[in-house]
Amino acid sequence: MDFLSIRDLKQGAGPVPQSVGFRAQLEKCLQKTTKTGNPFYELTFADAEETLVLRVWNNTPMFELCGQLRNAQFVEVSGEFGLGNDGRSIDGKKWVARVLDEKETTELLAGSGSLRAKQEEDYAFIEMTVAAISDPRIAGLCVGFLKQFGERFKRTGAARDYHHARRGGLVEHVAQMMRSAVQICEAYSMLNRDLLVAGVLFHDVGKLWENVYEEKGFTMPYTEIGELIGHIPLGMEIVNKLWRELLDEDGLREEWQDLEPASERVRLHLLHLIVSHHGELAFGSPVVPKTPEAQALHYIDNLDAKMEMFDRGYEVAPELAKQVYDRVRPLPGRLVAPLPVFIESGIAEVDEAVTEIEKPEAEKTVASVTGEEVQALTDALPTEDTEERLEPF
Repeated sequence: MDFLSIRDLKQGAGPVPQSVGFRAQLEKCLQKTTKTGNPFYELTFADAEETLVLRVWNNTPMFELCGQLRNAQFVEVSGEFGLGNDGRSIDGKKWVARVLDEKETTELLAGSGSLRAKQEEDYAFIEMTVAAISDPRIAGLCVGFLKQFGERFKRTGAARDYHHARRGGLVEHVAQMMRSAVQICEAYSMLNRDLLVAGVLFHDVGKLWENVYEEKGFTMPYTEIGELIGHIPLGMEIVNKLWRELLDEDGLREEWQDLEPASERVRLHLLHLIVSHHGELAFGSPVVPKTPEAQALHYIDNLDAKMEMFDRGYEVAPELAKQVYDRVRPLPGRLVAPLPVFIESGIAEVDEAVTEIEKPEAEKTVASVTGEEVQALTDALPTEDTEERLEPF
C-alpha cells in the first residue's frame, strides 16, 4: 500500500475510492451529534503541509476505533479513501489506524522528502545572504538571531491561514523574499541592501511566538503573548533586545560609536521596516512606509504571499470550467490557469536544417534535408527587394 502526504491524498482523490494510507498527527477527535440525535466523530489530522477532516458515522466499523484514539497521537491511517458526495471533502470508506513509534514520528515531523529538501535549501540561502551583509552591526544582529533562534525559526509558520501556513513555512517565506530583495536592489541602486535583507529576516520575527508550532507536533497553539501583543510589537521588542545584547558584547558599543551612519539611526530604520511592513494603518501597521526600503519590503512581502496563494489555489480549488477555478480567499476573484511559457517549437529543427544547407555538398545526405525543406528555407531568405523594405521604423 502506498503512503501519501495529506496533500497528495487530496489531489489524487476521485469518485472511486483507492487503497492508500497516510501518516499524520491527530489534532482533534471530537464526538458530535447529528440533527437527528445520532452520534458521530469528527477527526482532524495534520502533517507538515496539510490538514484533513474525516467524519465517522455510528453505523460504520471505524466508530468504535475512534473512541480509542487520543488527541495529539501520531498515527498511520490506511484504508479506502475518495471524494465525498460534495466533490470536495475526503471520505474514508474503510480504514484502520495504528500509533507510530518514536522513529516514525521523528521522520513525520521532518516533513516529506521534497519539503524537507526545500526548507533546508531555503535556510542555507538565508545564511548565505546574511553572511554577505557588509554593515557589521546589521550582520552581527542577523547572525546572532539565527544562532539563538534558528531552531525555533525552522518550526514557525508564516501565517495561521492563507500562505505558508505550515511548520517551517516562515523559512520558505523569508528565503523567497530575500531572493526578490537581492534582485530588486540590483534594479534600484538607491536601496540599502544590508538594511533591506535584515528587514526581510526580521519583519515577521514576532511570529516565532505567535505562529510557532509545538516542538513535537503539527499544532500551532494560540498564546497569550501572541493575542495580547501581536507579531509587529513583538518583533520590535525582540530586535531591541538583540540589539542591546549585541552592543554589550566585547565592547562593541565603543567600537561602533564612530561608524556612519550612526548606530542609532541603523536601529531606528530597521525598526521602521518591522512596524510598517503591512503597508497601511488599516492593515495593522502602526505607521506607513516612509523610506524606500520600507516600501520595497511591503511590496516584496505582499507579492510572495500572493504568489503562494495562487500556487496553493491551483492545487486545491475546484475546477469550474476549463482553465477556470473557484475563488481561494483572500484572493479577489476566481482563479484562471496561468498562461504557459512560450516554447519555440520547431526552431531547433530549422536551425539544424540551415546548418545542413551550409555544409559542403559531400557532407549532405538525402535523409538530412529534403528538396522541399531546402526550397522552403530558400524562399524564406530575404531578397534584394525585401531587404529594401526592412528599414528601421
